[in-house]
Amino acid sequence: MYRTPGGNHLDPAQGKLAVLLPGMGAVATTFIAGVEAVRRGASVPVGSLTQLGMLPGEEGTSQEPVAIGEAVSLASLDDLVFGGWDIYEENCFEAACQADVLSREHLEAARDCLAAIKPMAAVFDQNYVRNLSGSNVKRGETKMDLAEALMADVANFMADNGCSRAVAIWCGSTESFVELEAVHQSIESFEKGLRTSHPKISPSMIYAYALLRSGVPFANGAPNRSVDCPAIVALAEREGVAIAGKDFKTGQTLMKTILAPGFAARLLGVHGWYSTNILGNRDGAVLDDPGSFRTKEESKLSVLDSILDKTKNPELYASMTHKVRIDYYPPRGDNKEGWDNIDIFGWMGYPMQIKINFLCRDSILAAPLVLDLALFMDLAQRSGRCGVQDWLSFYFKSPQQNGAESIEHNLFIQQRMLEQTLREIAGMSVARPLAHVRSLNA
Repeated sequence: MYRTPGGNHLDPAQGKLAVLLPGMGAVATTFIAGVEAVRRGASVPVGSLTQLGMLPGEEGTSQEPVAIGEAVSLASLDDLVFGGWDIYEENCFEAACQADVLSREHLEAARDCLAAIKPMAAVFDQNYVRNLSGSNVKRGETKMDLAEALMADVANFMADNGCSRAVAIWCGSTESFVELEAVHQSIESFEKGLRTSHPKISPSMIYAYALLRSGVPFANGAPNRSVDCPAIVALAEREGVAIAGKDFKTGQTLMKTILAPGFAARLLGVHGWYSTNILGNRDGAVLDDPGSFRTKEESKLSVLDSILDKTKNPELYASMTHKVRIDYYPPRGDNKEGWDNIDIFGWMGYPMQIKINFLCRDSILAAPLVLDLALFMDLAQRSGRCGVQDWLSFYFKSPQQNGAESIEHNLFIQQRMLEQTLREIAGMSVARPLAHVRSLNA
């Protein structure tokens, strides 16, 4: 262990880092193929802060910006080793071909890397993802047996691949909505629920428990409860492991967190914001089930509340209507299309409208987030940061908070939180305390 200039302890990023991915479909395979392309010098890591981002110099000084990768010790892309779980047996090359995100040229260039990765048998319960089924599934008498099987997978993978540490990023499907109950309130009740196979413990929660017990930081890229319940938060703190989530902020929601702060800054009123999406990939099929859609809807609807704060500006936002729709449309594939109709008003209440048609590529937008979260979660773990990493809210639609009273959704305030934390880890001077950054939108 060495000490950064500012006095923080930070283990160096030495040795191989296992990047474990529950769910090895479109997002995961696009991420792996992209990292392989960057390794070969065949692509630029567009969208990745860890690879292209800069930390600004201290305000009011002549300090020059510094690359994030130079300011803090991040794992090298050459040291990443990929593995994971999926309900389908196909290797990652076959899965990537089926996902139909990347061109044949890019797939062939990554064939050797992708074909060598075969998913481990997954923990799966069709009660939580009704519109998918697969044969590559673990069996066990209890949910604790399944958790122990996952822990064995982690230990074996790290030993077989010579990895010194690991991180996990959930890239799997959206599960049906889970109301928190007594089983989720403490480590003891949760472990009892695992031993008795409590029906309200979802597969993603089993992964979270197993990974945290294995000392593996876990970031949740779906709106599932996975690490967002008191028992798992307490477990992360007890085990000294970092967690973060939830739900990758990619297409339509990313646009909301860019535009809404502008409306708030200019004190423009918003009567309504209607959003609808069509997509045809595996995620679209999953969200065609009402239970899974409810989980996603809760995540997407929460985004505007803290930015367009009706308690601070009731005359501008108190009557705002926010609607979200998602439709499964197979011909669209992974190329999701999002439409937004925004009814705003200005001086003397005169109405105006903004229309957005975002033809985005879900997995292309998500892949650099997976990379950043893998490297930043590893950084958090090596710097001794355990529990909820709310400084990574920048990447999530419905970010978990670490003791804050309200959730911060403003992308630009989230960016400042991330930068301030990186400066702290790097031992650089911090112009504003993190508590001040969090209060900018209060």
